[in-house]
Amino acid sequence: MTARLAPPSPESFTSRLRSPAVAARVGLWLGISFGICFVTGLISHYAQLPSHPIPFPTSPSWGYRLTQGLHVVTGIAAIPLLLVKLWSVLPKLFEGFPLRDPRALVLTGLERGSIAVLVAASIFQLATGVANAAQWYPWSSFSFRTTHYAIAWVAIGALVVHIAVKLPIIRDVLTSDIDATSHDRAGATEPGPLSRRALVRTAFAAAGVAVLATAGNTVPLLRRVSVFAVRTGEGPGGVPINKSAKAARVEESATSSDWRLEVVVDGTVAAALSYDDLRAMPQHTVGLPIACVEGWSAQGTWSGVRLADLLASVDAPADRDVSITSLQESGPYRRTTLPANFAADERTLLALDLSGEPLALDHGYPCRLIAPNRPGVLQTKWLSRLEVST
Repeated sequence: MTARLAPPSPESFTSRLRSPAVAARVGLWLGISFGICFVTGLISHYAQLPSHPIPFPTSPSWGYRLTQGLHVVTGIAAIPLLLVKLWSVLPKLFEGFPLRDPRALVLTGLERGSIAVLVAASIFQLATGVANAAQWYPWSSFSFRTTHYAIAWVAIGALVVHIAVKLPIIRDVLTSDIDATSHDRAGATEPGPLSRRALVRTAFAAAGVAVLATAGNTVPLLRRVSVFAVRTGEGPGGVPINKSAKAARVEESATSSDWRLEVVVDGTVAAALSYDDLRAMPQHTVGLPIACVEGWSAQGTWSGVRLADLLASVDAPADRDVSITSLQESGPYRRTTLPANFAADERTLLALDLSGEPLALDHGYPCRLIAPNRPGVLQTKWLSRLEVST
């Protein structure tokens, strides 16, 4: 007969490194990383809503660049921290339930349930977040943005429950020496290849290396060392390209001599402007970043027509949202809504130039939107129609 392999028991894990002292210290910074990720994720989600009960601010112009950079960087930092945290608490997975003590059974069930949900949600969030930052979408049956947002609430809720259940132990071990053994398992007596303090420092160092390897997406000074940064300033005018004209199927329509930018007010076409018409209008130059949900960003010097000036020239109301349509044939961002405060901001341009040169086709030629503190996916390229809402 073939002997069955029995699952390990908590006593099988004898290393002193698998301790609440290590788990709490690593978990503290993991929780901070998750908290920053959650808050910055909420900001991004809100910024992309078609309407805002509280207006999303246009200043500082680099605000979205900062929050999305933090979102991705803290998510990357969380990966090695989560791995060490899971390794340190692995023996808990094989502990039994206190079936004879109803109160302890409830608390244990709550703890184990919250951990199961937290671990599953955390792995999902980090894995899909990394895939999205790399622009690799192996999924097709769900929307990344909607699902990522929903699971973020699940993860943060499970984290709050977990902290509440474990708070007495967390507080005790964090206020005690890292080598204290009062909360260790009885069998955790074997010394590891390094000390607890060294293990915690190694986890922090790994998180730091992960950040340095990717933060060049957002921080230009780190681009030479950020070997895993997926966007590092390459592209015409020093601004990367996410979606090409070929991918958007606009190569012919964007370069046609028949191209016109329609401006619609109260359902009536108030103007149909050619490229030369836009060039003949007063031109303005602003320095604004492009910042995307994938975490990359780049500063650009843009020139073109102020949207507010164009709308004023056709007597459009100044306090209305503007619906913007691209030449793209399809896609979730073919039509976007520009809130009224963005339309009125003097930095919001119908850009014709980048870095002193006419827009490259892949950057939105003949005309694109550029506005301060706005997600990159909403900085619509290849404009075809502006419609002022009634």
